[in-house]
Amino acid sequence: MIDPSSLRNEVLSKADIAHKIQRIAFEILEAHPHDPLAFVGIHTRGVVLAQRVYDCLTPHRGDIVQGTLDIALYRDDLDNLGTIPSIRGSDLPFPVEGAHIILFDDVLFTGRTIRAALDELIDYGRPAKIELAVLVDRGNRELPIGPDYIGHRMNTSRGEHVRVLFDDIDGAEGVYLIIGGPGS
Repeated sequence: MIDPSSLRNEVLSKADIAHKIQRIAFEILEAHPHDPLAFVGIHTRGVVLAQRVYDCLTPHRGDIVQGTLDIALYRDDLDNLGTIPSIRGSDLPFPVEGAHIILFDDVLFTGRTIRAALDELIDYGRPAKIELAVLVDRGNRELPIGPDYIGHRMNTSRGEHVRVLFDDIDGAEGVYLIIGGPGS
């Protein structure tokens, strides 16, 4: 658990996060009022984001299927980590082939996490389309990857980090900008 009192520079409060998630949900609903959709969250906080958007849409769309993706073995920085990443496993209980997938992650930064997720999804089959939803887009892309649905956009420098906390995982909720420390 993270001690939220140790974090400064709150960017989004719990109420702000709820509002951003609701906005993402309604943008997806507007873009896909009747299309069959599959929500796939990237472990760990992308899974929480996908679930919360799903919960917002359930009264309007009860036909959305969900899955989770663990990209630990698809990362391109395994040699640099120094530790073996924990493996949670992926769970895609629907056929990926021909599916319209919306991929969820908490923070989009360089694009490398999303590249790894795309590599893994393609190993399961060829989706008809993949879109990306993120809570925070912090810029500084290294790869030509962009989100379709964004909760909050902010420009950060390489020395800054964005930390997303969700009650479900961290026991606290908020988005924080951290200067020179660990983060997303």
